[in-house]
Amino acid sequence: MKMKSSIKADPSKGDKVVRRRGRLYIINKKDPNRKQRQKGPALKK
Repeated sequence: MKMKSSIKADPSKGDKVVRRRGRLYIINKKDPNRKQRQKGPALKK
């Protein structure tokens, strides 16, 4: 998955890139402190 340079993922450390609700997240099951989020479009009400 494509990602911007402002968000960095290192698969060797267990990072996974996930797209949810138009936002880009990096999640890590091994080290939960390595979470990142890239702003996406605002949610419509």
